[in-house]
Amino acid sequence: MKIVYLDGRAANPGDISWEPIRQLGELIVYDNTGEDEIVGRAKDADIILINKINVTEELLVQLPRLKYIGEMATGYNNIDVEAARRRGIVVTNIPAYSTDSVAQFVFAHLLNVATHVDHYARETRKGVWSGKPQFCYWDEPLTELAGKTLGIVGLGNIGRRVAEIGHVLGMDISAFTSKGSSELPEWIRKTTLDGLFSTANIISLHCPLTKDTYRFINAGSIAKMHDGTILINTGRGALIDEQAVADAWQMGS
Repeated sequence: MKIVYLDGRAANPGDISWEPIRQLGELIVYDNTGEDEIVGRAKDADIILINKINVTEELLVQLPRLKYIGEMATGYNNIDVEAARRRGIVVTNIPAYSTDSVAQFVFAHLLNVATHVDHYARETRKGVWSGKPQFCYWDEPLTELAGKTLGIVGLGNIGRRVAEIGHVLGMDISAFTSKGSSELPEWIRKTTLDGLFSTANIISLHCPLTKDTYRFINAGSIAKMHDGTILINTGRGALIDEQAVADAWQMGS
């Protein structure tokens, strides 16, 4: 069995042994692979392992021996899953390897926006605080998160972890999710997408990128949000219409 890892450096820059995978068959690891190199490197592969390589139906036609695609990340929108299914090719991803780190990153963003830690640290180092006649000062709004509504779109591993942390911080949690209300703890309120947009103070995106979620944060959905809503996207970039967000920001929404 021939296993080809087309962009291995993304997962392993050299500090992890490949030996467990080598025990499964002949393993060839490339640090990176250009689009024009994929077929030449993978045409005889039974298995390909990828991180960001785009796997299209056109590519699959040129890989006649392929039986398995391992997406070495959580998001798999770079793979034409339907085309793989039609050809009997198994596709898997890794849904939970980054749960805690991504949830932590969500709150790193949120706490910075809410309290402007970086801004005040820089201002203090410049002597602004010591130059004030009063003990406390602020020139950016400070937001207390307790009591605010955190709306989560997608309640998989990461979304659920974000919900748990928000709950501990005293936030009200609402979620747009395919899970039934009976599957959720009593402190998570299931809501519609429009309901979430119109009630949440903070919106955090944790859904996959599909044809239904492509740029679903757009001018229409932004118009339903409160002025000053904090939007955090640690999912795929294309969940958001960036121009619509930029336009809303420039208008002061």
